[in-house]
Amino acid sequence: MEKDRGDSANQFFGGFGSFLRKCIFRILSMGPIPNHIAFIMDGNRRYAKKQGMEEGAGHKAGFLALMKILCYCYELGVKYLTVYAFSIENFKRKPEEVQSLMDLMLEKIGELLKEESVVNQYGIRLYFIGNLNLLSEPVRVAAEKAMAATAKNTKTVLLICVAYTSYDEIVHAVQESCKENRNEIETLYASKVSNGVTEGVEEGEINGTTEHDVQGSCENSLSESQALNTTRACNGVIGVEKKKGVTLRAIQGSCEDKWDEATSRTSNGVTEGVADSKKKQWMHPTIKLVDIEKNMYMGVAPDPEILIRTSGENRLSNFLLWQTTNCPLYSPSALWPEIGLWHLIWAVLNFQQSHYYFEKKRKQS
Repeated sequence: MEKDRGDSANQFFGGFGSFLRKCIFRILSMGPIPNHIAFIMDGNRRYAKKQGMEEGAGHKAGFLALMKILCYCYELGVKYLTVYAFSIENFKRKPEEVQSLMDLMLEKIGELLKEESVVNQYGIRLYFIGNLNLLSEPVRVAAEKAMAATAKNTKTVLLICVAYTSYDEIVHAVQESCKENRNEIETLYASKVSNGVTEGVEEGEINGTTEHDVQGSCENSLSESQALNTTRACNGVIGVEKKKGVTLRAIQGSCEDKWDEATSRTSNGVTEGVADSKKKQWMHPTIKLVDIEKNMYMGVAPDPEILIRTSGENRLSNFLLWQTTNCPLYSPSALWPEIGLWHLIWAVLNFQQSHYYFEKKRKQS
C-alpha cells in the first residue's frame, strides 16, 4: 500500500513538474530563444570525488545530465546543442583513464542508438566533431555509424566534440582551404586555352605552389615568310621575368634591329594575346574567410549564441575559439552532473537581456 502511494506521489509531482516546466518555457518563448547552445561539461571527476563514487562514475552521471539537458533544450525549441566531450589534450592523461573514457564513449554511443533513446524519440541528428582519426578504431566506427543512422533526423542537432581542440580545427580548415585552392589552380592551368594562343601547359614548382608556364605559340602562328623576316631582323628569345610572384613571358630581342613592319604587326597581335591570356590565368584564386569557415569541423552548424561552462570556470579551454567571438559565457558554480533546469533558464534569461547587443555586434563583424 505504501509503495503504491509512493508511486502515485511520484507520478503527481512528475506531471506537475512537467506542466510547470512547459509554462516557464512558454513565458521564455515570448522573448528570443537561442538557436545554438554550447556546453563545456566540466566537473565530472570532481563530482565523483565529492560523492565518494568510484572512478568513472562521475562521467556516467554526466551522461545522464546531458540527456536531461537535451530534453529541456528540445522542449524549449533550441535547434543546435554542442558539448565538449573529449579534448585532444585529454589523451595526455593516464593510459588506463583514457581507455576507460573510450570504453564509456563506445557504450554510450550504443545507448544513443537504441530505439527507446532520447535521440530516436525526439528525432535528433548526431554529429561527432573533431579529428576522429585520433580515436580508437571501435569508437571511430561507432561514431560514424551513429552519424549515418541519424542522418535523416531534422528536429534537433547534437554535436559531440571528441578529439577536438579549436587550434586543431583552425589548422585543419586552413590546410583544407589550401588544398582546394591548389586544386583549383591546377585545374585552371591544366585546361587548354580555347582561343588558340596557348598550345601547351608546362608545370613548375615555386614556393610550394604549382606554377604553369604558358608556352607561347608566337613562332607557330607566324607564316613562313614572316618567320624568315623575323629571323633576319632579330634572333628573338623567350625570357622569363618575375614580378610580385607572377611569371610573365616576353619576347626579348638579342639585337638592336627592329622587327619589320609585317612581322611586328603579327607578332604584336600574338604577344598581346599571350599577355592578356596570362593576365587572366595568373589571377590566382585567393583563400577567403568563407573558405576557412566552410572547412571548419563546426561548419555544419551556426555559431553558438550561449556558451555554458559548469563548475564556475571562465576559461574556454581551447573550445570553439573561432565561433564564440560574439557569444556570452555563463559559468554556474554547479558541477556538470549537478546542472539542472534552473541553470538553463537563468542562462536563457541572461541571453535575452544581452541579445540585441550581441546581435548588433554579429552584424557588424
